[in-house]
Amino acid sequence: MSTVSREVNANGGRVEYRAYAVHTRASRQARRPKEPKLANPRLVCLVTAWLIEMWSPDEIAGRLRREFPDDPMMQVSHETIYQSLFVQGRGELRRELHRCLRSGRAQRRVRHGGGGTSGQIPGMVMISERPAEADDRAVPGHWEGDLNLGTGNRSAVGALVERSTRFVLLLHLANGKTALDVNTAMSTAIATLPDALMRSITWDQGKELAAHAKFSVATGVPVYFCDPHSPWQRGTDENTNGLLRQYMPKSTNLAVHSVEELARIADSLNNRPRKTLGYMTPSEKLAELVALTA
Repeated sequence: MSTVSREVNANGGRVEYRAYAVHTRASRQARRPKEPKLANPRLVCLVTAWLIEMWSPDEIAGRLRREFPDDPMMQVSHETIYQSLFVQGRGELRRELHRCLRSGRAQRRVRHGGGGTSGQIPGMVMISERPAEADDRAVPGHWEGDLNLGTGNRSAVGALVERSTRFVLLLHLANGKTALDVNTAMSTAIATLPDALMRSITWDQGKELAAHAKFSVATGVPVYFCDPHSPWQRGTDENTNGLLRQYMPKSTNLAVHSVEELARIADSLNNRPRKTLGYMTPSEKLAELVALTA
């Protein structure tokens, strides 16, 4: 039976069918108020708390499905969250929460299609020489690194991101961003990790890694370098840098962040669910891998 036949039969048949009356009834039914998904106070409270933690709407929606798989009243789509933030008349969430989004914008932007100072570093081993196990993320312990620069490039915070788990270590560079400063900060950071979780580091060709050979001799961790102008070769780190800018905006003095403050930021990132991890958090994924390697 065709769609037209079903429509006619459901509304009086060929003799009684009246197009205007059917259209009027359909319009009236479409205007009936529907209770918004975010009218559930418990759900609103949880979504609000996670927005304040700077989780994205997609991360929130995915985590809700993971934590409440059998409770549809505690699930909501990322689009519903966006609409509640941006669309007038759907303000179940406080409008000022848009500042917690990565963009910080109060309106959605229509999408259209469409690193540090580099130089020749002696003794570079290129990314093409990196073990295949790092490329497919099958084995944990391979990290990507970069510097996040502050106003006028006068201050910096380093970041190391584990490729399999997206676990983040932040490097405190209070005294500067020279090769010696970065070596010292990286050595301090990796000393907290089990040996099985520190197999390699991949960096761009910034001069802050000019002393990479000394670092590798001291720690036993090889360093691999990306090709020039190829940020996609450190895609995990580039994505993490975008998240970090929520906590450390561009054009600010990054030297104001203490060791304790960087630890708090790293903890926030590591307990934030990631779509690529099935909405597990990096901390959960790392603990899972540590248990398997113990």
